Amino acid sequence: MHVQEWLDTVPAAAVYAVVALVIGLESLGIPLPGEIVLVSAALMSSQHTGINPVVLGACATAGAVVGDSIGYAIGRKGGRPLLAWLGKKFPRHFSEGHVATAERSFEKWGMWAVFFGRFVALLRIFAGPLAGVLHMPYWKFLIANLLGGVCWAGGTTAVIYYVGVVAESWLKKFSYLGLVAAVLIGLASMLVIKRKAKKAQAERRETEEPEPVAAGE
Repeated sequence: MHVQEWLDTVPAAAVYAVVALVIGLESLGIPLPGEIVLVSAALMSSQHTGINPVVLGACATAGAVVGDSIGYAIGRKGGRPLLAWLGKKFPRHFSEGHVATAERSFEKWGMWAVFFGRFVALLRIFAGPLAGVLHMPYWKFLIANLLGGVCWAGGTTAVIYYVGVVAESWLKKFSYLGLVAAVLIGLASMLVIKRKAKKAQAERRETEEPEPVAAGE
């Protein structure tokens, strides 16, 4: 909740780099609050003349696309052992159930999973590495990655900037409202994904359990 206060202490020109870096690392597969940082910076751009919303949206988009592409390359090279390693390092994000849910989404929706995954907090860190592990053709991944990055990063920046401009006096007192909304949306999406992940994990365990053998056999 203190992200915006911290960004206020960073030089305006450095905010672009911070946003691009955090979103890029999140897209690469490292659990970071990319959406919160972007929303905070977009709010600042509506009140801070030193931050251009167009440049901010472009930097956020570049970070998303580049980060996802690097994650794709790492996933393609590392394969499933990489997912197992990530599961040990980040069990809350890369648990077996989460991976199973994301994998089924990719198998069912393909490119659309990459595109819409950009808008779901948990799937954002999966999209690049998992697409590489599943050997999705890179040209398909790149198209979905680019469109998703533009729509998510550019759209989020534009919406938050517009809200800040039309309600500047009100947001001076309640500048965290947009940030709280983003956090609540992110938490809700994570709860939904977590519930599906538990269900997928339970189903997988049921299918892997051996059938009991009769005593006379």
